[in-house]
Amino acid sequence: MNRDQVIENAIQHLKAERDRLNAAISALEGSGARGSRGAAAKKVGPGRPRGKRRISAAGLARIRAAQKARWAKHRKENKG
Repeated sequence: MNRDQVIENAIQHLKAERDRLNAAISALEGSGARGSRGAAAKKVGPGRPRGKRRISAAGLARIRAAQKARWAKHRKENKG
């Protein structure tokens, strides 16, 4: 093989690799696999942003009570 054939062969392989990468990127963009913080993950329904999630006062009270109980148990087990 001469130099021109080697260069042409390398160009063909690089173009094939580019096409494979473009196909993979397109598949990922189309599937919404952008992570939990990506724009696609924030939409609910047809184009509606979800907005900030808020916890109810009752839910927060349950979490606080459970955590308080966990710490009390921890302190009791490690007291003496």
